[in-house]
Amino acid sequence: MKKKHLWIMLTLISATILLSGCTEFNQPISAESDGFWNKFIVWPLVSVIKYFADLLGSYAWGIIIVTIIIRLVILPLMIKQTKSSKKMQEVQPQMQALKEKYASKDMQTQQQYQQEMMKLMSESGVNPLAGCLPILVQMPILIGFYHAISRMNATPDVYELGNFFMFPLAEPSIILAVTAGLIQFVVLRTGPAMNNMNPQMKMMMYIMPFMIMGFGAVLPAALSLYWVIGNLFTFVQNLFIYKPWIKENN
Repeated sequence: MKKKHLWIMLTLISATILLSGCTEFNQPISAESDGFWNKFIVWPLVSVIKYFADLLGSYAWGIIIVTIIIRLVILPLMIKQTKSSKKMQEVQPQMQALKEKYASKDMQTQQQYQQEMMKLMSESGVNPLAGCLPILVQMPILIGFYHAISRMNATPDVYELGNFFMFPLAEPSIILAVTAGLIQFVVLRTGPAMNNMNPQMKMMMYIMPFMIMGFGAVLPAALSLYWVIGNLFTFVQNLFIYKPWIKENN
């Protein structure tokens, strides 16, 4: 089961890298652009960002507002993830007891162990994959954001991204990239998920901030801005939901 989780995370990361290099990412975008991806992912994101940019006076604010809207939409999934994580934490002693009971590596014992583990999770209402739901939902959004920003940048006569304070949104920004990565690290430390992960998954989660920094260093700063705002939202969400300071006092 642990290996399955690790492979899921590796698959998601690989998909991000693969799809972020899809064709047309540097081509102009419009309502006439063909294809499912363009019509139902990229163009709607471009349209909503432009709407708020026109309303608020800058593409930076358009990206910020759209990011917050997306986070609010997936908030129910995050709450579901929270409940699953808490249940997982509650059954940890029972899971450890089963592991010790079926410590033998022979096939029959391991089959019994898997059956007992599945029964425990079913009775406890624990879904080990619930934590992947927000990632699965955000993956096409994140890739769509990348395509939207890149293709808006490829249409400068229609979309002029401008700046976010001193940072040109159409160019990479090391400062915003590092900021996004650092906030991602804080987000990981304020959530309880790290306590329920095996060492391999923890390693992958700790790699994420460095991946964000790496991508942000070469991609338009508009995407780093999306990460910064999204991670700040998650950080505040963690403070309200998980209350990490209570755990520290205990």
